[in-house]
Amino acid sequence: MNLKTRPEILRYTAFTTSPAGGNPAGVVLDASALEDAAMLATAAEVGYSETAFVTAADHEARRFGLRFFSPLAEVAFCGHATVATAVALADRIGPGPLVFDTPVGEIALDTSAETGGTVTATLTSVPTSSRPADQEELRASLAALRWSPEDLDTALPPHVAFGGNEHLVLAVASRERLAALDYDFDALAEVMRRHAWTTLQLVWRETQDLFHARNPFPIGGVVEDPATGAAAAALGGYLRTLGALPPSGAFSIRQGEDLGRPSLLRVEASAADPRVRVSGQAVAIAGA
Repeated sequence: MNLKTRPEILRYTAFTTSPAGGNPAGVVLDASALEDAAMLATAAEVGYSETAFVTAADHEARRFGLRFFSPLAEVAFCGHATVATAVALADRIGPGPLVFDTPVGEIALDTSAETGGTVTATLTSVPTSSRPADQEELRASLAALRWSPEDLDTALPPHVAFGGNEHLVLAVASRERLAALDYDFDALAEVMRRHAWTTLQLVWRETQDLFHARNPFPIGGVVEDPATGAAAAALGGYLRTLGALPPSGAFSIRQGEDLGRPSLLRVEASAADPRVRVSGQAVAIAGA
């Protein structure tokens, strides 16, 4: 890549109001001239779990083409990089509705400026779905996590849920089990490659409308994501399938606390609509 013509790489962190929290993402607002290899090399250089690339732009219509790359491969959809890109665009063209054309389909967003100038972005996912995990999927995953079936919350059965990507959802019975995550990186990566899962959505339900989550991401070359918007959408679809949504349909996910990068994701789901709304704020990482 010619350094003189190389596009600017922005760095934002999503699902937080502090540069020290959330999940960092690279954002390239003009990637129209970049080939796949250049985008992958840029994502590897940035080193975050994902970097988003705007490959087409219609500023008048506020519609943009968007692709996502981890340091190792292209990812079909990434929620936190979507939120980061939406906020980066709102910072430049003003808040309001946006549409992203992604490999998984059209993603509609709303952006709004909060007091103090921080921008909140709300994405509406593609239709979600969820199915029970089979015994082989569960056995191999528990072995790689170094967990036992007794660690799981029997009220929330293991499922494979989709919200743009597939995620194995495992609910644990205690916050302590979630905090003590120490998995076999290579073994879990192999299980995830075999089943085409993007992350694992490991959760503990504190109350009906508050979850704590951790998301291993070894197939992306990252031990763990501190905030995962696609998995949050998948969790909304999972709870919808189980009939376990709160009466309001809204709940929050606290993630990244065990990594020292606290994140807050707000989710809205409905029994009448398979699409899920995920909201969060994002801020630029100064000097990055």
